[in-house]
Amino acid sequence: MGISRRRFLKSVAAAGGAGLVGKSKLAHGRKHLTGYPDRYGILSDLTRCVGCRSCEAACNEINKLPPPKIPFENQSVFDKIRRTDTQAYTVVNRYPNPKPGGAPIYVKHQCRHCDEPACASSCLVKAYTKTPEGAVIYNQGVCIGCRYCMTACPFYVPAYEYDDPFSPEIKKCTMCYETRVSKGLIPACVEACPMEAMTFGKRKDLIKLARKRIAENPGKYVDHIYGEHEAGGTSWLYISGVPFEKLGFDMDLPSKPYPELTKGFLSMVPAVLVIWPALLGGFYMFTQHREETGEEEETIPEKKEE
Repeated sequence: MGISRRRFLKSVAAAGGAGLVGKSKLAHGRKHLTGYPDRYGILSDLTRCVGCRSCEAACNEINKLPPPKIPFENQSVFDKIRRTDTQAYTVVNRYPNPKPGGAPIYVKHQCRHCDEPACASSCLVKAYTKTPEGAVIYNQGVCIGCRYCMTACPFYVPAYEYDDPFSPEIKKCTMCYETRVSKGLIPACVEACPMEAMTFGKRKDLIKLARKRIAENPGKYVDHIYGEHEAGGTSWLYISGVPFEKLGFDMDLPSKPYPELTKGFLSMVPAVLVIWPALLGGFYMFTQHREETGEEEETIPEKKEE
């Protein structure tokens, strides 16, 4: 698809408009994104997951994603650790059990839907929203493609669609907000799990449930709910039978929300210093496109005089 000057200038105007917001408003937009008191969440019990990938298939179907290169029934995908991308909003990875003779452990990875999302705090145009239900959703209509959210996310979740740099779009799990949760239904991955490894409900109730399971099953679980405090707290919580650091979880995340760590610095930085990298990136991509395709008017042959 060709890129018109109007389309390019529209992208530049959007970026310039964000830069004109001014440093005070930019800093203000990064404050106090605390999750709502009655927000929902999901508790993943890693002792129950068997790696069937039913959750991946359900996510693929509900989001109308292309068929995977490796079928969902094929266990060879566990030969390497995968990350979410533009064609897979959730992935299940397999880890060896550190306990002698223990069965492999499977971990589902997706957006954690942070209480105070770093992606939202880093977004120049407020393309991200933390909903009252707990999901962190994204509006592609206002995105300018700066990809600061990808850098800011402590869980490396947002993936960028590169097919058309002038129609930027971030792809990630939305907790099935628009298709299911906002309609009173549970997320597709939770419904599809045959082992009931995931539980959907109010976050505060999930934490009580997690503590109950840990207390009532001595030795079965480590005494830690991952996501209760990490990065300020997340809506996606985990309990495990082995230490989380053995399963690829980052145990060095601060308990203070990421926006709280950066708001002092951002309040002193003029917005133009933040917006220029994205703006220059747009110019660069446009220039590259011109070199590859040429301007339309330069390819129109001149009419010969008779």
